[in-house]
Amino acid sequence: MNILVLCTGNSARSILLESIFNTEGAGRVRAFSAGSQPSGKVHPQSLVLLGEEGHDTSNARSKSWDEFGTEEAPEMDMVITVCGSAANETCPMWPGAPVRAHWGVEDPAAAAEPEWDTAFRTAYDILGKRAAALLELPIETMNQTELSTQLKRIGTLT
Repeated sequence: MNILVLCTGNSARSILLESIFNTEGAGRVRAFSAGSQPSGKVHPQSLVLLGEEGHDTSNARSKSWDEFGTEEAPEMDMVITVCGSAANETCPMWPGAPVRAHWGVEDPAAAAEPEWDTAFRTAYDILGKRAAALLELPIETMNQTELSTQLKRIGTLT
């Protein structure tokens, strides 16, 4: 099952959730992240935190959602936005009509540098809880309506 995680800058929240899904859901899901206006770099605190948590960051990069709208791109089963800007933007049409959901989280990259540890840890913990809740479900056998309902419910977990 392929999951695309979107945010505007693709430097923090979407990178965190992509890594969480790929670690915790290995073998069940394959996650990708992208941004509508990618910053071009992964926030350094994202890399620090992911490293501390044992995630492989060797392929982490900030990329445009345009990469996932091509015929060569993997077909997505779910598209999850993690910031308000991306949720309200007009997104490209994804092949296969994936289920869409919004899991908004405060932007840790907006925090002042002395607050980075706390801000990034808070975002990581919320996204980790949501990813775990999704991975507890029999997502491979759920229809789109059931999946959509559960994605919306999970997006409220803090």
